[in-house]
Amino acid sequence: MTDQSEFHLGRKAARKDARTLRLGDYLAPGLPPPLRAADWTRGITGWGVAMNHALNICTISAAAHAVKVWTANCGGLAGVSDAAIEDYYERWAGYAARDHDSDLGGVALDVLKAWRKSGFDGHELAAFADANPANLDEVRRSIALFGGVYAGLALPLSCRYQEVWDVVPEENEFTARGSWGGHCVFVPKYDEKGFTCIAWGRLKPMTPAFWLKYCDEAHTLFGREWMSHRGVPAGFRMDRLMADLAAIE
Repeated sequence: MTDQSEFHLGRKAARKDARTLRLGDYLAPGLPPPLRAADWTRGITGWGVAMNHALNICTISAAAHAVKVWTANCGGLAGVSDAAIEDYYERWAGYAARDHDSDLGGVALDVLKAWRKSGFDGHELAAFADANPANLDEVRRSIALFGGVYAGLALPLSCRYQEVWDVVPEENEFTARGSWGGHCVFVPKYDEKGFTCIAWGRLKPMTPAFWLKYCDEAHTLFGREWMSHRGVPAGFRMDRLMADLAAIE
């Protein structure tokens, strides 16, 4: 049984902004169902913990994993160094190096806004839009069309010891009745069994039931590398999304 309790988390409570674009508004009506499975992990095993073993830095670590997925599928694998990850934690979440009291985590929405504004270690985010976490087909479309989804999970204590994250009965000996805390992950894969995220440098599968119970934010990221290499998928209204984005800025 895996013990993941030594790892850090770092996602603060989900912050809402009424101006945030919604993915479903830009999907053409009448689209066929999403693919039954999609996998952008390219057989990679060395994802890197991205500093989340030592700091509550998951909102930045998840962004670094998104970059690794995109570049692996767009002509050349590239990572973000630990030093850069820590630097952006300072810039975007108020962390001060080697000051334990400032290691308070970050807000996913704030990180995405900062990324879109200033870039992330040379990797640009053209836009982002929220998928509805309760709409599994919408989440699957985000992964299949755009390489993944940047998700926020309110992890229960029970998942510290699970190989596959799943909902467990209250009486389970490892549940300990309570929340472990908020965690941010990038999810580049799904199939009929559920979703697979990158957590602490490992691929971590979760069941649909776990996702529906514990995911409270899901953001579709439109990375410029991904969009430039793969183009706009059929049935997605990218021109309209960018026009709406310009109108709220």
